[in-house]
Amino acid sequence: MSIIPEELLTRGVAEIIVESELRAKLNAGKKLRLKQGFDPSRPDMHIGHAVGLRKLKKFQELGHTIVLIVGDWTAQIGDPSGRDVTRPRLTAEKVRENALTYMEQFFRVIDRNKTEVRWQSEWFGTFKLENALDLAGRFTLAHMLSHDTFRKRYESGAPLTILELMYPMLQGYDSVAIKADVEFGGTDQKFNNLAGRELQSQMGLQPQDVFLLPLIPGTDGRKMGKSFDNTVDIMLSPEDMFGKVMSMADDVMPLYFEVLTDVPMAQIGEFRHILSSGQGNPMDIKKLLAAEVVTQFISSEAAIRGRESFERQFQRREVPDEMPEYALSQPTAILDVLVAANLAASKSEARRLVDGGGVKINGEKVAGYDTLVAPVVVIQKGRHYVRIISAS
Repeated sequence: MSIIPEELLTRGVAEIIVESELRAKLNAGKKLRLKQGFDPSRPDMHIGHAVGLRKLKKFQELGHTIVLIVGDWTAQIGDPSGRDVTRPRLTAEKVRENALTYMEQFFRVIDRNKTEVRWQSEWFGTFKLENALDLAGRFTLAHMLSHDTFRKRYESGAPLTILELMYPMLQGYDSVAIKADVEFGGTDQKFNNLAGRELQSQMGLQPQDVFLLPLIPGTDGRKMGKSFDNTVDIMLSPEDMFGKVMSMADDVMPLYFEVLTDVPMAQIGEFRHILSSGQGNPMDIKKLLAAEVVTQFISSEAAIRGRESFERQFQRREVPDEMPEYALSQPTAILDVLVAANLAASKSEARRLVDGGGVKINGEKVAGYDTLVAPVVVIQKGRHYVRIISAS
């Protein structure tokens, strides 16, 4: 009988459906096919995506097969979960361009040589109308409207397309195509994952178990996601990754330690006590967390560089030696400079940054929109600096 580390099924786990079935398979020594899908709707993955990958890596180290699905078809629809409006559709070309960037990011976490990467186009590329109709005929409208997102949009009269209703069916069919034993996903994927379990059962396969993982908060406290612009991307520099983790609220630290590091649970319990009791310094705990995260995704040497950069810029208030430069030929309004120097995506964002006190010139907060910028000064937005030089 196989001995399964208990933390494998308890640490950083939100729910397992059906836990008793999964335990029985693992204890019998069965080698499982473990699936997780990723829709490349944006080119960069973030550390929220890595929560599942880290858990998969633990199973991979025990000899189980990891199958990563690149959702090059479902990404063209966009996952409707949690969305109160229909997503704009992406072209196949844009999805493939994004997907190609995922390869390097996957393998910052899991072993490339022990992983199957499958593209949905392997099976959906030859799907015929009769296949699509057969798939649609296996689910009722009542079943689809049990999905919280679909039901709320339907009851409010908001647009809900038939294409979006197809999303869980298509994701579910992935499990049929690769004969998944277990599907991994965030808690927001429960309906989609269960659709795979239902579809496998209807098609005469052993229904997969579902392994749900918690969603982590982003830099603004909301669920980490590209649409909120609150992510910590896997491909960030050590300095930016360290700094973004340091910008998190104190109360997210225990969850981050649990799902993104290998720090023992007993030590995480001590951190929880320190944070709840007000004893000790939360800054010291957060520095340890930031270093652990950077080590996980880059290296321990990179974590040292990230910490040194953070302490230099934010604790000793030192300006970095190297930074981008932007040339001006004449004094220019701060809003225009922020946009032109890529510190803000638009004037409206620039106004919000100034209103929030998030912009400094030579260390002093910018007081208003009418502030003029002239060479030679340093503009700071959070952890980002630009040196304004003369065009001449």
